[in-house]
Amino acid sequence: MKKLLFVLTLSAALSAKASISGTDTIPGAFSSPMQWRVGVELSPAYVAPTNSFLTGDNIYAHPVHAAMSASLRTDFCFNPKSEKGMLYHGLYQGIGVDTRTFFSSRLLGTPVSAYVYQGAPFKHFGNRLWLGYEWRFGAAFGWRDRSGDRDAGFLNSAISTRVTAHMGLGLKLTYALAPRWQLSLGFEATHFSNGNTSFPNSGINTIGLSFGASYVFNRMRYAEAPDYMKQDADRPRWLLDILAYGAWRKRHVIIEEIETLLPGTYGVGGLQLSPMRKINRWLTAGLAIDMQYDRSAGLGPYWQGGYYDEATFSRPPFGKQLRIGTAAIAELTMPIFAISAGLGYDLLSPHGEMRFYQMLTVKAFVTDNIFLNAGYRLGNFKDPQNLMLGIGARIYR
Repeated sequence: MKKLLFVLTLSAALSAKASISGTDTIPGAFSSPMQWRVGVELSPAYVAPTNSFLTGDNIYAHPVHAAMSASLRTDFCFNPKSEKGMLYHGLYQGIGVDTRTFFSSRLLGTPVSAYVYQGAPFKHFGNRLWLGYEWRFGAAFGWRDRSGDRDAGFLNSAISTRVTAHMGLGLKLTYALAPRWQLSLGFEATHFSNGNTSFPNSGINTIGLSFGASYVFNRMRYAEAPDYMKQDADRPRWLLDILAYGAWRKRHVIIEEIETLLPGTYGVGGLQLSPMRKINRWLTAGLAIDMQYDRSAGLGPYWQGGYYDEATFSRPPFGKQLRIGTAAIAELTMPIFAISAGLGYDLLSPHGEMRFYQMLTVKAFVTDNIFLNAGYRLGNFKDPQNLMLGIGARIYR
């Protein structure tokens, strides 16, 4: 009996050691091999007529209806035998640059964008064809903002800065033409805006197609994640995001029924607390408590005299420029990046401010618990309010 107990104990110890060793041999997400791709894309697009400047109300009386862009991109997939590689088959992330023409450089210039992007397949049609999503976020440089001419600048209701945000979202059908070559056909929507940091800021929106070709340096086969790994990744759990952000913005004020653009820019600072429930490895949802101080808010009742550049105001009390609201949030949570969208309502709002607001943000995780935030806040789905540039912490329970 003693010998039997000794054998069983020794077997259990060896099994445990083997299990631990097996777990320890799972490579890291960024260890070799990783799948790298480089590719090009051509994207013809229709420019939505969202403001009069684009329909021909400009100094050249020239409508802007179409755009075309050419992109150079490179991205990578995680090591297929790593935990992230097994749990997120086909997930890729990378950087790209593109140049874009609106066939009217004298009105808008020929902007060049630099951006990060991420995408993943969600429907396979065999081994060689799949449908996936992709988002992009970056900055577009080189707009012709006509800032040197005040009158022309005010006529340009689309773009008024040389640099804007570049946001895009699309669907892609990808076909593996050969082991190392892939072709893609996509449908995408793109938005350019300066985030209300300057005026005018109607923005530009395009809807179009994308045609791409890419070369795969080391095509890989993904391993299936073991059940224990899937169960742990999909285990529901509570978390709390704490975000502090800041930005600057321009402001309009109605003075005696005259819409006045105030000179200069105004600071905005905010704190967001978001208790959320991680539903599975991809989806997180919850609520946000938003507190925001805006130095340009609620100025109307404190007007002292003058219009436009000569308008003067006394300083409102702190509480008169404070917003406190709550929002419902849904988040696509992936390795490195998370995309969050929110619909909110201000319970406390400065004089004359819209209470119904929307948020769209990208979180880039530098560690599992620390992230950088780049976001945008709108009112009533159409009126830009401010950027949300900051840093946050994610606390798991």
